[in-house]
Amino acid sequence: MAAEEMRHTADAAGLAALISRASEAKSGKKRGLPPVEKWNPPFCGDIDMEIRADGTWFYTGTPIGRAPLVQLFSTVLRKDEDGKTYLVTPVEKVGIRVIDAPFVAVEMNASERDGQQVLTFRTNVGDVIEAGKDHPLRFPDHGKDSELKPYLHVRGRLEALVSRAVMYELVELGEVAEVAGREMFVVRSGGEIFPIMPADELEAASR
Repeated sequence: MAAEEMRHTADAAGLAALISRASEAKSGKKRGLPPVEKWNPPFCGDIDMEIRADGTWFYTGTPIGRAPLVQLFSTVLRKDEDGKTYLVTPVEKVGIRVIDAPFVAVEMNASERDGQQVLTFRTNVGDVIEAGKDHPLRFPDHGKDSELKPYLHVRGRLEALVSRAVMYELVELGEVAEVAGREMFVVRSGGEIFPIMPADELEAASR
């Protein structure tokens, strides 16, 4: 490892240790997600940290290769009303850049509960989320020639971009149903219906 890369890794580790100590001191716990939505620390500026569209985290231009560091950072992420994403501790809030979504849904499992389909997703940082009322799937209007990009609500204002491979699995579970008086191609999970696109657009795309 080059000296510059070692320095970046050490800086990131130091930042992670600071976050860990601050979180544990405030919550009195070492497990579970810290209550970042309840914290209101002062804004201490932006740092050179970025989450790329594929879910890779960079610090000062260097990928953070240690998964435990990334997982720790992910637990103190918060997206505020201003649309920006921050790392938040009880004592400080720093801004970071997010190219698309902060998480990526990399795995999906379809099961059945009480006669209803349940879709469970795993993110690149280990979150396990059941799509449903509290964690809806969102399919932005992708336009006639644009790529379908589903998003899954994770927590707060944070979402996971559904990876391309998982997106194909998701679409295979789709069906046509009437939504608000219009036939839509939808997917179901946890008793909820999530529209993907109008059924006529699906027919046109299949030709």
